[in-house]
Amino acid sequence: MQVKGQVDEGFGPLADTFAAVLPEDGRGGGALALYVDGELVASLWGGAADALTGREWEEDTPTQVFSAAKGILSILLHRLAQEGRLDLDAPVARYWPEFADGGKEAVTVRTVLAHRAGLPVVDVSLSFEEVLAWAPVVAALEKQVPLWEPGTAHAYHGMTLGWLAGELVRRVTGLTPGAYFRESIGDPLDLATWFALPEAEAARLARLELPDQQMQLPADALITRTLTLNGAVDFPGDWGSFPLLGAEIPAGSAVSSARGLAAVYAAAATGLGGQPRLLGRETVTDALREQSSGPSWPGDMPDFGGRWGTGFMIDSNPVWRPLGARSFGHDGAGGNTAFGDDEFGVGFAFVTSRMVGPGDDRANRLTAALRGCLG
Repeated sequence: MQVKGQVDEGFGPLADTFAAVLPEDGRGGGALALYVDGELVASLWGGAADALTGREWEEDTPTQVFSAAKGILSILLHRLAQEGRLDLDAPVARYWPEFADGGKEAVTVRTVLAHRAGLPVVDVSLSFEEVLAWAPVVAALEKQVPLWEPGTAHAYHGMTLGWLAGELVRRVTGLTPGAYFRESIGDPLDLATWFALPEAEAARLARLELPDQQMQLPADALITRTLTLNGAVDFPGDWGSFPLLGAEIPAGSAVSSARGLAAVYAAAATGLGGQPRLLGRETVTDALREQSSGPSWPGDMPDFGGRWGTGFMIDSNPVWRPLGARSFGHDGAGGNTAFGDDEFGVGFAFVTSRMVGPGDDRANRLTAALRGCLG
């Protein structure tokens, strides 16, 4: 597979590994971007952005990054905490009084970000239009009774985390998370990254290529209810398409180019082009403190990750292997991954439209190659 772009001296093995993980059958493509100490040292892309039309992937091609969105959302919340506008250990109800219903008055912001709030799915049936409208989902979560006593167990809040954390952003800033991200980070840095894809950008979007073998799951399983938003969304049919990507579903429908996603983490970990870093060292240290690990709450939700900080996946996670103990980030369905690391001075992202399914090791192969380049 032909790879386009450039890498600085010393990062050749990363380029070789990227070429090896691109699809060879013309179905899909991807991109990689790497910043070191705030400077772009690798930007690579290749394959098809749309296999049906033959449109090739370009450097700024955006694609749905699924749960890699959660890392961007977590950066927003940690910035608000750093600015003194949000206390991560305060009850959510301090900022969002209606959330206290259903016995949730003591649930803290950190409990939510650690997937410990007992709200892994929305337990009412909503229409597709209601899911896209934001307010109906928020209202449902306000009334919902947790599945377990918050703080006593964890299970991946695959989609609900986006509305829970996103509504906190809205209550504190007066802006939806998508609007706040663009105002505070996306527009100033001119990033091709959005929580709600503008319709004008839709023509450049990479077309999602689904796995050859898709998961067969019981309709009433928690994971099925998570992926379908309790039946409101066809999974995977609706994902990767407008208007779903044009709505704010910030736990899973963010859209970004590789360069845009890597730049978010570079800005957070080191600062870009000599500018101050978005998250200070103490903020990152707090975010990296383990909050959840080990087996999930004993329902039927799969264990999506072995080790969590506050909002971020962290090192020693069996399914996500970043550079080391100072790495903070998040992966996403289909092989997408991104992280920052202030010890190595790195902001890294790999995005792809080709979903492979269980056993996908592309991101970890790339991270291993990067680790070798950095020594």
